[in-house]
Amino acid sequence: RKKRRYKSGTLALKEIRRYQRSTDLLLRKLPFARIVREVAMEISEIEHLRWQSQAIQALQKATEAFLVHLLEDTNFCAIHAKRITIQQKDMQLARRIRGGWSDLT
Repeated sequence: RKKRRYKSGTLALKEIRRYQRSTDLLLRKLPFARIVREVAMEISEIEHLRWQSQAIQALQKATEAFLVHLLEDTNFCAIHAKRITIQQKDMQLARRIRGGWSDLT
């Protein structure tokens, strides 16, 4: 049996719709927790901080919400420039317009 070949972009749109419908976290938990602990050790003078799983989960939800919102704004900048593909300059413009926490990264 022959494998079905979709038009270009169809599978990407299916994937986008699937992720938009889901409420699951997209970043894997353990690598995210490692990064959180690593950053906390760099910032804090306390060597062994203990983290509740709920605290890391709250940070992960906030991080994903921030990234999704930033990528939405980046996409709007690309659309405004009459392009489909986002570029680095779109993200820089989105971060500049948003201000606030965007200046930290």
